[in-house]
Amino acid sequence: MSSQANRVEVEILGEHYTLKGHESPEYMLMVAHQVNKRMNEIRQRNNKLSLNKVAVLSAINLVDELIKLQQEYNNLLQMIEPEKTNCSAE
Repeated sequence: MSSQANRVEVEILGEHYTLKGHESPEYMLMVAHQVNKRMNEIRQRNNKLSLNKVAVLSAINLVDELIKLQQEYNNLLQMIEPEKTNCSAE
């Protein structure tokens, strides 16, 4: 990871944004692409929603997915922990 911030120009639902961060430009473009994809999916279901509502609903869906993935990850860690304890006891 570079100490200098990278900048990329992206378009999300027809709006232009400049992203600035320490991740690679490719990574930032991938993130923007996923956000645009999610927002387009929601907008296609109801094209009368304002951009703000599309953004909030997209954020809710993404956070829901993140929480579920974190729970799944924690459950997997709990399943692995007893195996680690058993292996070190042998």
